[in-house]
Amino acid sequence: MPHRRIPEWLTIKVPRSRDIGRVEGLMRGERLVTVCEEARCPNLGECWSKGTATFMVMGDTCTRSCRFCAVKTGRGLPLDPDEPRRVALAAKELELKHVVVTSVNRDELPDGGASHFARVIEALREAAPQTSVEVLTPDFRGRRFSIEIVCRAHPDVFNHNVETVPRLYRTVRPQAKYPRSMDFLRAVKEIDATIYTKSGIMLGLGETEDEVVQVLSDWKDAGVDAVTLGQYLKPGKGYLDVVEYLHPTRFEYYKHIAEQMGFLYVASGPFVRSSYNAIDFSEKFLRPAGDGTSQPPDGGVRPAGDVRPAIPGLRRLELPLAVQ
Repeated sequence: MPHRRIPEWLTIKVPRSRDIGRVEGLMRGERLVTVCEEARCPNLGECWSKGTATFMVMGDTCTRSCRFCAVKTGRGLPLDPDEPRRVALAAKELELKHVVVTSVNRDELPDGGASHFARVIEALREAAPQTSVEVLTPDFRGRRFSIEIVCRAHPDVFNHNVETVPRLYRTVRPQAKYPRSMDFLRAVKEIDATIYTKSGIMLGLGETEDEVVQVLSDWKDAGVDAVTLGQYLKPGKGYLDVVEYLHPTRFEYYKHIAEQMGFLYVASGPFVRSSYNAIDFSEKFLRPAGDGTSQPPDGGVRPAGDVRPAIPGLRRLELPLAVQ
């Protein structure tokens, strides 16, 4: 495919502030990894300066080889039992308002790393009780018991991305399945309806408008609360080429459709990423315990006002939630 010139609306100057240096220093000191750096996110400076960061746990090597992702592929090292403590310590030291915890795929582990996610959540609750916690997990190969493990730790937001439309899965995510991811999101609601769910998709890979709208519809049917739509940007040689750079007005168009469908929160724009401005959702729909309201039994944060997570619709996808 011929090289496509990056349009002017995708050229930005990344600010370099004291916040970035401070976060980098602490991360290196605690031997921690952020997906902000590993995935070469263009929003790194903005997010870190707002008091939020996305920690990537369970190592920096993924067992899958998605063709859009800059994270290296291979077999990961044994899990570090001290990592949850270090993540919590960093969140406390940086006085983060909102923490996103994500990971590489660890398909070789019996639970896909779900227990490790739970331990990180628990450590964050203990060390930084005023911090809201969002997890962005792999699909755990559809293992429901793994989803239950994470839900029992009760993150404030449970995020799992579908990444692209069903037709493109074999090219973009060859080791994943679209129905499995949608069933995953529905399962979170079935296990604990009080947890907000979130999912995201990349645009510019060759999807059609009808296909994007269908993903939105499937999300709504699965009870997803918050959705993100962003432009796919090729991270380097050897990755999927960009088929189309969508104009910002197209993202606004999809945002309007999603809002009309009734999603609680929609972020849609060229630079939007799954964790981009995650603190915005937190500030709008969550408030820290200790602001005059009673603290939830799990020690987390309480939904603001009367806004509650969505409930899945009646329609079910045909693929059962099981190891595929």
